[in-house]
Amino acid sequence: MAAKIHYPVAIVGGGPTGLTLANLLGVYGVECLLLERNAATVHEPRAVSIDDESLRTMQATGIVDEVMSQTVAGYGSHYYSAAGRCFAKVQPTEQPFGFPRRNAFRQPILERQLREALARFPHVTAEFRHELASFEQASDGVLLRVRDPWGGPIELSCDYLVACDGASSAVRRALGINMSGSTFRERWLIVDLENSPSASPHTKVFSNPTRPCIALPGPDNTRRYEFMLHDGETDEEMLAPGMIAHLMRTHEAAPQSRIVRTVVYTFHARLAEQWGKGRVFLAGDAAHLMPPFAGQGMNSGLRDANNLAWKLAAVTQQRLGPRLLDSYERERRDHAGSMIQFALNMGRVLAPPNAAAAWAIENAFRLLSLFPKARDYIAQMKFKPPPRFAQGFIVADGAGARHTLVGRLFPQPRVGDVLLDDLLGDGFSLVVRSPRASEVMSKLAAEPCSKLNARCIELPADAAGPRLDRFNDHVFLLRPDRYVAACISVDELAKGAASIEKLIAATL
Repeated sequence: MAAKIHYPVAIVGGGPTGLTLANLLGVYGVECLLLERNAATVHEPRAVSIDDESLRTMQATGIVDEVMSQTVAGYGSHYYSAAGRCFAKVQPTEQPFGFPRRNAFRQPILERQLREALARFPHVTAEFRHELASFEQASDGVLLRVRDPWGGPIELSCDYLVACDGASSAVRRALGINMSGSTFRERWLIVDLENSPSASPHTKVFSNPTRPCIALPGPDNTRRYEFMLHDGETDEEMLAPGMIAHLMRTHEAAPQSRIVRTVVYTFHARLAEQWGKGRVFLAGDAAHLMPPFAGQGMNSGLRDANNLAWKLAAVTQQRLGPRLLDSYERERRDHAGSMIQFALNMGRVLAPPNAAAAWAIENAFRLLSLFPKARDYIAQMKFKPPPRFAQGFIVADGAGARHTLVGRLFPQPRVGDVLLDDLLGDGFSLVVRSPRASEVMSKLAAEPCSKLNARCIELPADAAGPRLDRFNDHVFLLRPDRYVAACISVDELAKGAASIEKLIAATL
């Protein structure tokens, strides 16, 4: 390990959340240390779905092109009854955040890409085969005791520590923070395949109470099967080669498929009761555990990293006050809880408990498909809880949840030949949507928001899209994570600026 003994930020855990956080801190110019006890990133398949929000985060890290080159972009889910009838198609085509809503990927490749990308930043140190043995907090920092690859002790310190060390987080346990929620009674058999071509790029959901199953095609002819196990079926029985071969034959796996992993999981739906104490924060699986049915476990961790990274940068670089970090849990916890409930609801559709429930689900979807708006709601995946927070680092406008953009992730249209975020840079930005844009831009240039150093961008009317139609003649203050901190009428710029100044002062 390098001789440096103090870092503004230290990260424990080199999975997707920790690696993404380290890359974002690198982009923001923050010195940080990442500690990972294993010798390398993962080799076995784990998460298999990356969504549009996470790809936007990869865009922020600067490696989205590399990530997209190793994904199957824009897949959907087709639901089949026990009789083999397709009763629902979730196949979104809209790209409100600049990328396809659902994409198949391979976690080992993503982790390798993220780890290699850290080499761009001389101020980011990644130490694998180094384990955090213990830590102590003080009023001005955190003392870390680390074991090197040979078991030798190293003492370091940091201003802030972020635990991305997984479901059994040692840091969370040391803080005395419990996880609330439940453990599923259902167990699921996971079978990962290579050399397994599929006729369709879409997920096939066998909504059959006899044997609920999901088949997920991935890049490079990879494929994953997930089978629900019933009471009385032992792990040994279901992992037997003969049983695996039978399940593959009866669920359309290509005959030449090569099995690379089989494992039985019991899934969880839990939230940490606190997402940190003092100068230590939890992120990813250390803060929340969710069932896999919506493919949101890893994606929720990347949301944590995106939310926390810019705040750590603003505080450690003394551009905003330390109370800004209090907004992390307030903004992220409720949405993580919503995603857990979303996954549970998805599980009820793909794994009906009996034939009567399966019949009811199938016919409910068939009925909804008769109505264009309902059909579009399902097909475009509009039932997924949108990212939004009602409190935190925002200027609330008093509008109802359906009528405000404050606290929401801002759309990312194309502006000319590039996506909006590529014009915004990596800090705060003021996006102007107004027929009086030139006049407004001049006023903003003359009286910029203090400390935020926001970049001013005009959003052409033809690039805005329908989500912004009701916000003509407005200025949006976007945070570095692209969430809307304030939505200000151009006729109330002075009032809006005062509200932003008050928001900034509240972080001190």
